[in-house]
Amino acid sequence: MTPRHGDQPSSPPGATFASAPAYGPWIGSMCTGYGGLDMAVTTYYGARLAWCADDDPQVAKILATRFPVVPNLGDLRAVEWATIPRVDIVTAGFPCQDISYAGRGAGMRKDTRSGLWFTIAAAVRLLRPGIVVLENVAALRSRGLGRVLGDLASLGYDAAWTCLRASEVGAPHRRERIFILAADPGRPRPSRRQPAGAGEGDQPASSRCGVRASAADPGGVQSQRRGERVVLAGPPGAAAACAGAAAGDRGQTPSRLEEVAGQGGRRSDRLARAAWGRYEDAVRRWELLFGRVAPGPIERGSRGQPRLSARFVEWMMGLPEGWVTGIGISRAAQMRALGNGVVPQQAQAALERLDDLLGRR
Repeated sequence: MTPRHGDQPSSPPGATFASAPAYGPWIGSMCTGYGGLDMAVTTYYGARLAWCADDDPQVAKILATRFPVVPNLGDLRAVEWATIPRVDIVTAGFPCQDISYAGRGAGMRKDTRSGLWFTIAAAVRLLRPGIVVLENVAALRSRGLGRVLGDLASLGYDAAWTCLRASEVGAPHRRERIFILAADPGRPRPSRRQPAGAGEGDQPASSRCGVRASAADPGGVQSQRRGERVVLAGPPGAAAACAGAAAGDRGQTPSRLEEVAGQGGRRSDRLARAAWGRYEDAVRRWELLFGRVAPGPIERGSRGQPRLSARFVEWMMGLPEGWVTGIGISRAAQMRALGNGVVPQQAQAALERLDDLLGRR
């Protein structure tokens, strides 16, 4: 029997993030990665992680460290879904390699990695969660969105989608992603979690998704509906990407990168200004919204060469310090996990809009 909201099962499947409640809806996570999408769902709905599924050996180390009592089901294609405990919410950031414009454009076929969607849809058919939350690259709009929405409809789910850039919630990089929220119209959806005794403005910066919109607050996030899509106009200066400053390809010189790297990432005002260049405003805004100072963007490589710091990428992705970089996996594995991951604050903002689009019942 699926643990219901407000009930405590006699033997819970596992624990989730430290801030998760002791009671609440259960999440079943597919293509989990480092858990960014689940962070958003946990925060937004007050949910708990029952099980996850990711067969990448390095990602599995992250999951085993961050969610030590949560079972990792591994390869989705090898799971007997009829035997898996049912959950209230299923999340999935399914592979984008064959959808992304940066790839070969093979599309969503059963013989491609992005074709893992068909396995996910088959699992949803058996699990029958009340809510399905999906994430992928924005290119899905022209390379598979119709198929995903059609499959969800055939399973009896209402769905809404939105595209949102990470910069639109204050992050210092673009990272446009599509989010889909599907709900079983015959079941009540869980309400947004409200911290006990706390108003919207009382939430810590690390759990907020930017600033709420109002005409009197030009730094807020304003929304405009266009059919099934919500377009968010981000705060001034937040749309600039700062990866270029870290890589040293815009307005930076090798000598300046060497100087920053030689300082070991220390952030005097002079060095910070030199490192960030025209991305200064974007970096400072994310520091303010995220509540954590940016680490140095440059580190020394194995041959002494300056290279992009994984700790800096982790900060740009809105993750707790060391969430990926403190596990002891290789830098290549860290960068791959971070590159494939979800910005939790961005996903949480998308959930707010999708809840409105789908309508409350």
